[in-house]
Amino acid sequence: MKKIAVIGAGVTGVTTAYQLMKKGYHVTVFEKQKYAAMETSFANGGQLSACNGEVWTNWKTIFQGMKWAFKKDAPLSINLKPSTHKISWFLNFLANVKNHKTNTIETVKMAIESGKILKELLNKENITFDFKEKGILHLCNSKDNFNHGLKVNEWLFKAGLHRKPLSNNEIKNIEPTINLDGFFGGFYTKSDMSGDIHTFTKKLAEICKINNVKFYYETIINDIIHKHNTIELEFKSKSLICSENFDATVICAGVSSKQIASKLGDNVNIYPVKGYSITINLNEKGSQEAAPEVSLLDDGAKIVSSRLGKKRFRIAGTAEFNGYNKDIRDDRIDPLVKWSQKLFPNVSTEYYTPWAGLRPMTPSMMPKIGRGKLPGIFYNTGHGHLGWTLSSYSSLLISDYILGTDNMT
Repeated sequence: MKKIAVIGAGVTGVTTAYQLMKKGYHVTVFEKQKYAAMETSFANGGQLSACNGEVWTNWKTIFQGMKWAFKKDAPLSINLKPSTHKISWFLNFLANVKNHKTNTIETVKMAIESGKILKELLNKENITFDFKEKGILHLCNSKDNFNHGLKVNEWLFKAGLHRKPLSNNEIKNIEPTINLDGFFGGFYTKSDMSGDIHTFTKKLAEICKINNVKFYYETIINDIIHKHNTIELEFKSKSLICSENFDATVICAGVSSKQIASKLGDNVNIYPVKGYSITINLNEKGSQEAAPEVSLLDDGAKIVSSRLGKKRFRIAGTAEFNGYNKDIRDDRIDPLVKWSQKLFPNVSTEYYTPWAGLRPMTPSMMPKIGRGKLPGIFYNTGHGHLGWTLSSYSSLLISDYILGTDNMT
């Protein structure tokens, strides 16, 4: 039975370890943090959203982004200090505008399959994580955005997704707590889901452990040495310098994947795009009753929200191109707080927890799933803002790919 290393214990790394474990491999997961799901998988928007599968590579988004670039509180923030990495990423982003429709359809197809695979997993494993199957409401702040949504609906339908156009009154029927002043209708995707990604990933990691998957936490990979039939990982686990041989290695390292790939001769052009969230503590009964039960996606503000159980309301969004900086900026958190106060004025925002994480974005907005140049090196990374949405599918895909490679040797 072959030994496989997985680098990274976020949602993508843990779901990859799970699928490989189910296929009978000996799996070892390496993670630099003390626990699983402590980086980008810690406090995202909480959505499993096929309806949010439209990729950003279109001129409408680009022109809007240019307007936003110089506003501190805008949904998009760009540190204009140039770097080779940033420039190459944006040039490749522009080159992918021609693939906008194709990549959107492909992303939505992956998201739909991922949802099916996740449900199969939940039927087998006892995992509770504030899971809701109440769909996602997509809000439009203008007629132009609504009409663009109607166009995208044609692509979603081709991918197999039904997203229903709604008036403001119809939105209120689904989510009565919302204040829709300034909105121009929207859409509803009944099949989409939500939950707590951190809890899900932690509990799936525990299931993997019970099934003999080994986890090295607080561990740094110092080197990956490719030999004829094996891959040697040299790593520092806490204070110990160690090495171990594997038959294959899967890189699921989020924004660190680019650096690891470059050492292996692969170009995985991932840029760290910072996103922010706040988790509002619904301590009072009035706030609990005034907070929405249905997940939301505000197209104009680029903000999403999810209800996590009775006492938490998660609001997330924005995109910040500022390198590997993880600082939490007040001017980026403030729009999330104000959004809640506007749409849900009876929800108290007195107590909330801010957070920021780095999304691993490729210029095409498509994840890197497949093998590297060297035998035994595989990638499952670069899922951007749809990491949880796509991870169940991409993890099964890469595990099937590895199994197929084994069967050919």
